[in-house]
Amino acid sequence: MIFDHSALTTEQFLGEYWQRKPLLLRQALPDFKPELDANDIAGLACDELSEARLITGSFPKNDWALRYGPFTEKDFRGLPETCWTLLVQDVEKHYPPLRRLLAQFSFLPSWRIDDLMVSVAGPGGSVGPHVDQYDVFLLQAEGRRRWEIAQNGGDELLPGCDLNVLKDFDPEEHWVLDPGDILYLPPGVAHHGVAQDQCMTWSIGMRSPSRADLYQTLGEWLADTADEGGRYRDPDLQPHRLPGEIDPSSIQRFKELLSTDELGPRQLESFLGGFLSRYRLAHQPAGPESPADRNSVAGALNAGQQLRHNPWTRLLWTRAEQGARLFAAGSEYRCSAEFAQLLCDPDKLSSLDRVLSGPEQDLICELLNRGHLYFEQL
Repeated sequence: MIFDHSALTTEQFLGEYWQRKPLLLRQALPDFKPELDANDIAGLACDELSEARLITGSFPKNDWALRYGPFTEKDFRGLPETCWTLLVQDVEKHYPPLRRLLAQFSFLPSWRIDDLMVSVAGPGGSVGPHVDQYDVFLLQAEGRRRWEIAQNGGDELLPGCDLNVLKDFDPEEHWVLDPGDILYLPPGVAHHGVAQDQCMTWSIGMRSPSRADLYQTLGEWLADTADEGGRYRDPDLQPHRLPGEIDPSSIQRFKELLSTDELGPRQLESFLGGFLSRYRLAHQPAGPESPADRNSVAGALNAGQQLRHNPWTRLLWTRAEQGARLFAAGSEYRCSAEFAQLLCDPDKLSSLDRVLSGPEQDLICELLNRGHLYFEQL
């Protein structure tokens, strides 16, 4: 845990800082050595499946320029010596061993953790002062970065800019982070990070769906289910007298129709499980070339192969009247609560040594064939 080397406990952090105020943790991960270096991140930014951005400019000059990947080696050779930043999202999904780093944050619900974004920057590199509407842990991986924050100030954005840079920024506190240091920022805190030298910062961002996100996805979910939800009804309709008017009674009926109260507990759990088990920018999982069956699963386990989560699939579960509902990248399955917990725990799944029942074997096969799980040979 990131609090192992501090006087702060997990309970204290959640009670005093989480979603309340910033916290600097010096040497939260002492002697941290990143598994990927700047060249690895640049190579990933050239992959057509990656989500990468290249930003040049500085504050307060505000000479910002933004480009989207995939990039080429020529793009990187043409970079200036200073004031550039390369950002790559979902790095832990492209390089699954980094999911071990996210285990440092297992005191948070797994559906809350969105992705690991890596920022590689030259001296002076920055993305400008901005505000995020989600919690973030900023881990300094290499080099040094100066962070400035302001908890009180305006939220007006710089006009005509492709980045969400604040028009005005008056910092209230500042720190320089060394490798292994972590800065936690709750939502709504304006911050500005500037590379002091060639540096790399790893951002562990939290998922924080907006009401708009939920409504949009709920509409899609209702449209795809057999029960598309209630329909507009007006049995108390009165004679209409003003052409073109949407009268207050109609507006009230629509308000009641849009209320999620019409969703029963089971429907709400199914919707939320499907919604939260999908990563924000996830690629569609792909199944194996040869479909798995009970015999092939048993053979792989006997041969010492380990079951792993597809990095683009998030596994979640909720309790049901009988057993549990398991969710994998938006799809729903039924199983026992015990088996759901096993499937969702990477450590228990990879060290599976129990005899599987027939339904459990079938579920493993289903998850393998849909690409949510895979076998890794040791």
